[in-house]
Amino acid sequence: MPDNELLDAVREALAGVVDPEIKRPITELGMVESLSIDDDDVVSLTVLLTIPGCPMKSTIEHDVTAAVTGVSGVGGINLTLGAMNDEQRAEMKRQLRGGVAERSIPFADPNNLTQVILVASGKGGVGKSSVTVNLAMALAERGKSVGVLDADIYGHSIPQMLGVAEYSPTSLDGMILPVPTMGLKVISMGMLKASRDQVIAWRGPILDRALHQLLSDVFWGDLDFLLLDLPPGTGDVALSLGQKLPNAEVLVVTTPQQAAAEVAERAGTMASMMDQKVIGVVENMSYLDVDCPHCGESHRVDVFGTGGGAEVASTLTTRLGYDIPLLAEVPLDPSVRVGGDDGFPVVVADPSRPGAVALSGLADTLAARRRSLVGRNLNLTPVG
Repeated sequence: MPDNELLDAVREALAGVVDPEIKRPITELGMVESLSIDDDDVVSLTVLLTIPGCPMKSTIEHDVTAAVTGVSGVGGINLTLGAMNDEQRAEMKRQLRGGVAERSIPFADPNNLTQVILVASGKGGVGKSSVTVNLAMALAERGKSVGVLDADIYGHSIPQMLGVAEYSPTSLDGMILPVPTMGLKVISMGMLKASRDQVIAWRGPILDRALHQLLSDVFWGDLDFLLLDLPPGTGDVALSLGQKLPNAEVLVVTTPQQAAAEVAERAGTMASMMDQKVIGVVENMSYLDVDCPHCGESHRVDVFGTGGGAEVASTLTTRLGYDIPLLAEVPLDPSVRVGGDDGFPVVVADPSRPGAVALSGLADTLAARRRSLVGRNLNLTPVG
């Protein structure tokens, strides 16, 4: 093969190598600095990592080597890994942001079609984070591009539940790349702490600034869904996110008992106060299936009572003036807890389990919705 044809073939192969964090071809990102072929058909090239000590260095090295050596006619490869300078990183950031202002929140743009869902609850201990991670995984399995933001600044548990508790995101001159795992893009304040046992005790402006940075400084790319795991209650985080994400929708998680239901209604009402739409209610820990030792059949045991989820949905429907359905009743299933502890959500680890089936059904419902600007606040003022 003539040198110029072989060179074109190598370039085409490199265009298929995708940066594992940014999810763009390395050729588009300007990471291929030099490329040549000698008389023995040995390819020499320099690939620039985004930063020195990039955590994905070995992955990129392996993928580039495999792509080049897989081209017919290549006699070998001399690969040099370097790092981008300030100007090259600035150019890549400009390209990635697509001209959007440095500190803007892309999901606040009325034209942004990402479905932003705030997973909220009135009180803690109802399994809100379990619902978030399993819903995210189930949506990703359905071909959706999904991001997960752990907005529970004080009680962040998402990294542990997705098996990335020891991972740190890459910082690129003020822009943060979310940690990729199991088809998701994940960010949490827990990943940004100096140590896992560090305590965060922020309020007011500092907390608001942290949330703004997690939304504006993280390069999420083009997402179909962004799920935010909110802290329980109606405090600073819910108020701040209501102001920053006016077109976000809220999924309320509760349990069957009446005390939890009454508190959960406040989370839905808070969303309405911030002009956000409540899309539905999830009743977690709805019941327990127990195999009877006498008859051998499975019986439903209502460990935490009944009707809480339906009551929240009915009350919010009346209070807010539009239909708010009970979208899922997730049974009390030990495998959900095990999946969270092991960092491998049950919808992937054991999809036949009752809890996994219910959460996958919830994902089917949300995935079937069409992205649209209908009902969004477009910040337009009618003129006569």
